[in-house]
Amino acid sequence: MLTKIESDATRRWEGLLDGFTPSFDFEPVPPLPLEEFQDRLRRIRQEASQAGHDVMLVHTDVIGWYHTSNSYLRYICDWMREGMLIIPTDADRPLTLLSFYGSSVILPPAGEPLLVEDIWQIAPWGREYLDRPGSAIDKTAQACTQHLVANGLDRAQIGLVGDHTSEPYWHALKGELPKARFEPARSILDRMQRVRSPREVALVRAASQLISIGYEAACHVTRRGVTDHEIYAAFTYAQLARGGETGDGYQIGINEFGTHCGKPYGHVVRDGDLINLYVSNVTYRGYYAQTARMIAVGSLTDRQEEVIAVCLEGMRRAEAEIRPGALARQVNNAAFTAYVDRGLLENAEARTMPFNWEAMPNGSPRLVPRQYVSSPSYEAQGRKLMHVYPATHGPHNPNLGHSVGMPKTSSYNISSNNYGALEEGMVFVLHAQWLEPLSAGCNIGDCYAVTTEGYENLSRHTPLEPHRIR
Repeated sequence: MLTKIESDATRRWEGLLDGFTPSFDFEPVPPLPLEEFQDRLRRIRQEASQAGHDVMLVHTDVIGWYHTSNSYLRYICDWMREGMLIIPTDADRPLTLLSFYGSSVILPPAGEPLLVEDIWQIAPWGREYLDRPGSAIDKTAQACTQHLVANGLDRAQIGLVGDHTSEPYWHALKGELPKARFEPARSILDRMQRVRSPREVALVRAASQLISIGYEAACHVTRRGVTDHEIYAAFTYAQLARGGETGDGYQIGINEFGTHCGKPYGHVVRDGDLINLYVSNVTYRGYYAQTARMIAVGSLTDRQEEVIAVCLEGMRRAEAEIRPGALARQVNNAAFTAYVDRGLLENAEARTMPFNWEAMPNGSPRLVPRQYVSSPSYEAQGRKLMHVYPATHGPHNPNLGHSVGMPKTSSYNISSNNYGALEEGMVFVLHAQWLEPLSAGCNIGDCYAVTTEGYENLSRHTPLEPHRIR
C-alpha cells in the first residue's frame, strides 16, 4: 500500500514529460544494406591479402552488462554480441562465427550476422557455473583450431584483430597451432574507421537527433526541486523511445560551480545551479554521436558567464575552419585562440596546456585537494563531499575533440599535434571546455561531418548556448 507521499511522487515522476513535444521530427534511418557490408568485407580481404594473411580472426568479448569490448564484429557483419569471426582471405570461402561463449545470449532479430554461413555455439564452461570441466577460452581456441585444420589453414599466416580482452584467446591459439604464424592485423579495421560512408554519416546524424530530442526533454522537466535522476530519466526516455540503443552513455553534473560531471545521485535543483549534460554516447544502429549542453537555473556569477562566453567563442572560431584540406591542428588551435585572447592560456599546444586530470609537471601523481565542499543533497543522504573536483583548472583534456562513429574502435583527436588533413566523410565532436575548481565551468560541444563544401553540424537542432531557466 503506497503512502500519500509515495503516491504523489509516483504521479510526479510519470507526469514530468506531460506535454513534451520535440521542436523537430526525428528522421529514422534504416539499417545499413547488405551491399555496404559486402564492400567492407571485400576491402578487408584485399588488405589482408596484401599483408600476406591467409585468414583473419576477429574477436569481440562481452564486458559487463551486455556491452561488447569493441565494435569490430558489428562493423564487419552486424553482429551485436561477442564472438570469434573466421575470415578466409580467399573470396570463395565462407565466413564462420564462433559465439555464445558467455552467458549474455541474445536471439534474432537484431542478432542475425550478415555474410556468415555457419555459427558454432561455445558454451560458458566451468565447474561452478555448469559443473563441467573446462574453460570457454580453451574451448573457443580448440573449436577455432579444428576449423582451421579442416580447411588446411593450420600452417597459415593468421591476422589477429581484437583488443586487450583477446589476448587470452590468442595465447591459447598459439599453443594449439605451433606451426602457424600470427600477425597483428587490427590496423586494417582501424584505417576503415577514419572516413565514413554517406550511409554511416546518416546513422550518426540520427544519433545526434536523438541527443537533441533527449536534451529538449531534459530542458522540459528541469525546474527547481526536480532531481538529477528525473532529468537523466527524461533524457533517457526520449531518446530510447525513438530507437536509441543504450541509456548509460552520458553524464550529468549539477552544482553552482558547473565543475562536477558524473552520474545522477539525487541532487535537487536549486537557484544558481549550472547543469551539464555531457552526452558521450547515444548509439543508434551501432553508431554513436556525442555533444555537450548546459542548463542554467536562475542567475549565474559574472565569472561563470565569462567562462561560458569564452567557450562559445572558441566553438565559433573552430567551426569556421572545418572544411576538406584543413588540418585538425588548425581547427583545434582556432578554438583555443579565444582562451589565449582572454588570458586563460598562453598557447594552444597540448604538450604544455593545463587540464583537469593533469599530473604534476614531473609526471608524478597530483594530490586531489582535501577540503569540505557544501553539497546539501549529498549530505541529506548521510554523505559529505570532502575533496575538490576537478583537482586543477583548465579544460577536461588539452584538445578540442575527437572522432565519433562506433564504440570501442580506433579514433583520432582534434588536437594541436594532429597535422592530418580533414576529408569529406570524417565525423567528429568538438567540445569547448573550461573548469575552475569551486568557481566556474563550461562544457559545450557539437557533432560535425565534413562535407564537400565545408561541414554539416549534426547537432544543430538545439542551440549551443545554455538553456536559461529564469
